[in-house]
Amino acid sequence: MTTSEENYIKVIYHLSLVSPKGVNTNAIAGMLVTKASSVTDMLKKLADKDLVSYQKYQGVTLTESGLLSAKMIVRKHRLWEVFLVEKLNFSWDEVHEIAEELEHIQSEKLINKLDEFLDFPTFDPHGDPIPDKNGSVKKVDKLLLSEAKIGQDYQCVGVKDTSVSFLQFLDKQKISLGSKIKIISKEDFDASQTIQLNTRTLVISNKIAENIFIKIQVK
Repeated sequence: MTTSEENYIKVIYHLSLVSPKGVNTNAIAGMLVTKASSVTDMLKKLADKDLVSYQKYQGVTLTESGLLSAKMIVRKHRLWEVFLVEKLNFSWDEVHEIAEELEHIQSEKLINKLDEFLDFPTFDPHGDPIPDKNGSVKKVDKLLLSEAKIGQDYQCVGVKDTSVSFLQFLDKQKISLGSKIKIISKEDFDASQTIQLNTRTLVISNKIAENIFIKIQVK
C-alpha cells in the first residue's frame, strides 16, 4: 500500500470501532481533511485490492485482510510511541506526529524486533492497546471519568483526546496513566467535578472528564 492508502485504512479502522456496521464517507473526509469525492475515489482503489467492502450510500467496512493491515499499522504506530517515550524520553504529547511517519516503515522484522526490545508492551503511552503480531488486541474494561460514581476509587488508564493541548494540560495538573482518582462531588449546573487526585483535591470541567478513561481501582 501507498502511504495515503495506509492512512485511509487506519482512519477507517478507528472510525469502525464506533460505527461497526459501516463508516460514513463524510466521516472519513473529516478525519483526513479532504473532499468526499476524493474519499470515494480512494475507496474504489482499496476495494479493488480487497481491503474494504464499499457500496455507495451504505458506508464502508474493512475486509478481513484490510482489518489485519489496519491493525499492523496501528501496532507500528503505538510501538514507536512507546519507544519514543520510554527510550528517548519524549513526553506523551510529542510522539504522535513522529509515530505518524514511522508507522509507514515496511520492515516486519524491524517491528517484531522493536516489540521484543520493548518487552512486548500491551499499551501505548496514552493507554491505547497495542495489537500483537497476529492482530490480537487486549481488551480493557474502562469508562469515562464523566460516567464515574461519587466515592468510588478509580485509576486513570487512558485518554480519549490525544491532542497536544490536552496532554499538556494533564501534565500541568499532574494527571497521568496510573493516577488514582476519586470523585468527591459533582455540580448539577455544569457537571463539573471535585476530585481527589492521588493526595490532592482538584476541580475539573465536564469536558475534561469526558476525555479521561478510568477503571475501578482494585485495592
